[in-house]
Amino acid sequence: MTEKPGVVVTGVSGRMGQMLVREVLKSDRLTLVAGVERSGHAWVGRDLGVCMGGTELGVAVTDDALEAFAKAQAVIDFTAPAATVAFAELAAQARAVHVIGTTGLSEEDLHKIHVAARHAVIVRAGNMSLGVNLLTKVTQQVAAALDADWDIEIVESHHNQKVDAPSGTALMLGEAAAAGRGVALEEVSDRGRDGITGKRERGHIGFHALRGGDVVGEHEVIFATAGERIVLKHIASDRALFARGALKAALWGQDKGPGEYDMLDVLGLKD
Repeated sequence: MTEKPGVVVTGVSGRMGQMLVREVLKSDRLTLVAGVERSGHAWVGRDLGVCMGGTELGVAVTDDALEAFAKAQAVIDFTAPAATVAFAELAAQARAVHVIGTTGLSEEDLHKIHVAARHAVIVRAGNMSLGVNLLTKVTQQVAAALDADWDIEIVESHHNQKVDAPSGTALMLGEAAAAGRGVALEEVSDRGRDGITGKRERGHIGFHALRGGDVVGEHEVIFATAGERIVLKHIASDRALFARGALKAALWGQDKGPGEYDMLDVLGLKD
């Protein structure tokens, strides 16, 4: 391993990809070795710094992910489910730490990622921020303390370009609430109420997704019963906080054995 672990950022032309590149470049503990884009993209074969509107970095944009990963100790990936699953296999071949911030993954996708984690370190989280992960822990604790007479609703807001709903963070919070209750989320999840739905089911966990403007991310967990409510809330105003969390995960994973981890592991918040 080099003194400063080498990092590859996937999907470098995207908003989050460029944010990750800027954060790696500012880091004194990591070095950027390549950027990856899909085949046929206009950035492929060009200098990444120039593509981003700046000066040359001496870092190329490539569509050969395996070749790029082979030069790196970490891959940071906030792309799309199909791409992330393919990258997981390639990162495992390269024995690079794979930090996954991609959301909208299916059960089949998650299974494939779990298989890849037998051979390399994978850190996957619906949200990389310290605040959200603390909120996740608190949500689980509150849900454990309150019985099913307390309804649980999760409300999330994001920008109008987000393509999946509920958000990965909302699902993290739902999983935490379900774990606190000792139930499986898929058995109590309630989404997309519309029309004559009937009364709310006791013990269900509701999800609501708002989309508009340039909202970075807001999440509320509401515990409501007769006469009172508890509202837990996190507001993200700067997308860079997700990038900084991803870099922290890339560094944390350098001395870990193969397996699938999350940000609670990285932040030392696991029970």
